[in-house]
Amino acid sequence: MAADRVIIFDTTMRDGEQSPGASMSLEEKLELAKILEEMKVDVIEAGFPIASNGDFEAVHEISKIVRDSTVAGLCRAHQMDIDRCAEAIKPARRGRIHIVIATSALHMKHKLQMEPAEVLDAIARTVGYARNLRDDIEWSAEDATRSDPDFLRRAIEIAIKAGATTINLPDTVGYTYPSEYADLFREMIQTVEGSDKVVFSTHCHNDLGLAVANSLAGVQGGARQVECAINGLGERAGNAALEEIVMALKVRGDRLPYHTGIETQHITRASRYVSAITGFPVQFNKAIVGKNAFAHESGIHQDGMLKNRETYEIMRPEDVGQAPSSLVMGKHSGRHAFREKLKELGYELGQNALNEAFQRFKDLADKKKHVFEDDIVALVDDALASSADRIQVKHLRVIAGTEGPQEAFLTVTIEGEEKSSNATGDGPVDAVFNAIHAVAPHEAVLRLFQVHAVTEGTDAQAQVSVRLEEDGRIATGQAADTDTLTASAKAYVNALNNLMARKEKSAPGKVASGF
Repeated sequence: MAADRVIIFDTTMRDGEQSPGASMSLEEKLELAKILEEMKVDVIEAGFPIASNGDFEAVHEISKIVRDSTVAGLCRAHQMDIDRCAEAIKPARRGRIHIVIATSALHMKHKLQMEPAEVLDAIARTVGYARNLRDDIEWSAEDATRSDPDFLRRAIEIAIKAGATTINLPDTVGYTYPSEYADLFREMIQTVEGSDKVVFSTHCHNDLGLAVANSLAGVQGGARQVECAINGLGERAGNAALEEIVMALKVRGDRLPYHTGIETQHITRASRYVSAITGFPVQFNKAIVGKNAFAHESGIHQDGMLKNRETYEIMRPEDVGQAPSSLVMGKHSGRHAFREKLKELGYELGQNALNEAFQRFKDLADKKKHVFEDDIVALVDDALASSADRIQVKHLRVIAGTEGPQEAFLTVTIEGEEKSSNATGDGPVDAVFNAIHAVAPHEAVLRLFQVHAVTEGTDAQAQVSVRLEEDGRIATGQAADTDTLTASAKAYVNALNNLMARKEKSAPGKVASGF
């Protein structure tokens, strides 16, 4: 590998899915794996096989379809974990066993309840055992940035001697800062015996908002793999955002003389897909993929853009798959124009999905004077998020007004079977949610209900986000419709479906894997 080549390791399906409320079905993970491979992501961490049967199946099935990228599975420093991981990635043309164990005094004492010598012994045993199963072994020192440097050095040397090919030094709790992180890599690369035989990797969390800056500093310090996630999805405040890492390296080659193999025109498509299937909206001012990332409202900015776009754009929206224009479409637009608009927006739909999306577009165009790009994004994302739902809203009628109680009449399909109910409530939304509870009884508690308009005007689509919690499990749902109450019902049902999926995936003995 060239000295200036940076490996992109995507952990959206593993660390990203550990975000409270983020859950992906097997079908959604398979589709995401295809998108990531089209982007030329080097390593796809598909899950934590020992955690649940669902995670094992996802890693195993992704290993079957991915041909060019490396498929990685995470495991703890236990033989049982490693065996399970090796079995999951068995079909992969390129498979990686990724072993993690903590090296900070705090973690060793309170989490592992192991003495330092026991940790070193575990590293030697498990890395050596894994190397007999696969040639590609990554070893991660959980909480590396708060570890004693001398102990960390010994641990890395043992991992390398045992057969590790990649050494990951995670900033597990987002504690470090750029110059400190760069120095850590320089010190370890310069002083660890055998460091020239392995690739060093970053894995940064965003608790202080420094995940991307720290990751880039790690590269400057000698790391040649960056672990990141689409939209920065991940535990707590998230991981380093893949799109920001990749574009920073591309745009600032003058100060960061490194490159990736990522085909950046797929970035926006991946971002929107992840947002749709997890129910986590992308903030408007999010770098690279946000709605406003290439929007210019100030008169001075608009004047500069008309004269030369480089006055206020350091990259082209087309380079990341964003549409450069705001073409308005309406009810007279044809299927071909709609298909081309979807391509501009980063969507490649099969014929059946295209037909369904086009019909939804036509229905929306009949309700609105103008259909903007954001409207199209909302309706396609809504379809993607709910296409595999067991419960789907078929019909809703609500009686509302100043004289209560408000009442909702609801019909849903549950695995193809129609069920109806009606309920009253303290307001129309409460009545709708009570009707859903009547037709699909559950114990979940509503933790978030959020509404915003997709575009301007009284005919704008409402985009609703709902978060439910039950027995410590959190699930998020999202939906859009010109009728706010319909969007609310669909978002609640989408969250309920996601919660059911999380419950099914939580097999007895499921373990956590944050680092």
